Amino acid sequence: MRTTPRLAPAVSELPQRFAKVRALSEALVAPLSDADATVQSMEDASPAKWHLAHTSWFFETFILRDFVGGYLLHDERFPFLFNSYYEGEGQRHSRARRGMVTRPSLAEVMAYRAHVDAAILAALPDLPAAAIELMTLGCHHEEQHQELLITDMLHLMSENPIEPAIWPARRKIPVEMPGPIGWIQGDAEVTEIGHGGGGFAFDCEEPRHAALLSPHAIADRTITNGEWAAFIADGGYAEPRHWLSDGWAWVKAQGIAAPLYWDRQNDVWTRLGLDGRRPIDPAAPVTHVSFYEADAYASWAGARLPTEFEWEAAAAAHDPNGGNQLDKAGPVEPRPASEGPAFFGDVWEWTGSAYRPYPSFRPAAGAVGEYNGKFMSGQFVLRGGSCATPRGHVRASYRNFFYPHQRWQFTGVRLAKDV
Repeated sequence: MRTTPRLAPAVSELPQRFAKVRALSEALVAPLSDADATVQSMEDASPAKWHLAHTSWFFETFILRDFVGGYLLHDERFPFLFNSYYEGEGQRHSRARRGMVTRPSLAEVMAYRAHVDAAILAALPDLPAAAIELMTLGCHHEEQHQELLITDMLHLMSENPIEPAIWPARRKIPVEMPGPIGWIQGDAEVTEIGHGGGGFAFDCEEPRHAALLSPHAIADRTITNGEWAAFIADGGYAEPRHWLSDGWAWVKAQGIAAPLYWDRQNDVWTRLGLDGRRPIDPAAPVTHVSFYEADAYASWAGARLPTEFEWEAAAAAHDPNGGNQLDKAGPVEPRPASEGPAFFGDVWEWTGSAYRPYPSFRPAAGAVGEYNGKFMSGQFVLRGGSCATPRGHVRASYRNFFYPHQRWQFTGVRLAKDV
């Protein structure tokens, strides 16, 4: 009689983790119609239907196709439709035209997900270690797409003239405006940066290495909507001396005068969220600002953006599972911090660091090696997660990255200064 070895805790919990991740993606899109799930509002965003199918393609391709003998693809056309950027996986549909894929329907995509889910759960007990590692990567990959689902849904609703709400608004609890920024001192030292093992990390977080910090201070909270409104009132978007050259050209060319989704109505600043358009909360963290805007605000405030190493050194002592992060489908928006320094949740925080490889970085072997390394050009690092980041997804070493003009994500600002 063959005995089954006891699985390591992480492996034994994988079926439940997989099912939970997959269920959350479907709960997030539950309020959408087939039309909502098909439209692509801009090239940076993808239709909800595409996110649902692409994450299924990832599991089908890298687990079922490659490790399950005799597995037949659910639909031979889907790899072309739902591959994202994996050159090693062959030709694919143009990213800019994902919104033209009106068929398969949302119902057919959901059937595809059900097929992949059943096949994965049936195969899990017999998968080799290499496939288990890819399963774990696939769960983290889908969590990234859950955040993209939320932000892409918001951008889509912003393009609709009636600005519909996806979810009803939460009941507002009045809070006091935060006091002046406090400063956390950082010494001159050589510190260890990057993931040190003992759990999952993306390849771009490694290897752990020494980084030199100069004397500095980092703010104990992020910038609020009220503080950003003061920046606007003081002519922040009209004064070129605060802006990088590329940023000023972007402001002028695009007519930028406020964070994305802000609008001034009857002398009141409002913002559009997935709960519709409402007055801004002056105590909440400002969000949907680009690197260019973050850098200009820092200059106006007589400060600068932190380096990613300064940020990680300060955040290392804080709980990455704390703060306002995504736990379930429903209204998503930054909330005022209730107590103490918060480094995780609410808004991704722009750093002044370019997204480049750490010393001795090597991308993973095979097609999944295209996951991070090939994007290490022209982008900036963000840290800390947001209100749309699934809880448990981020850690102090986590490196997010976007181009300096992009702001449809929940991106905000934490200041730093030299001492």
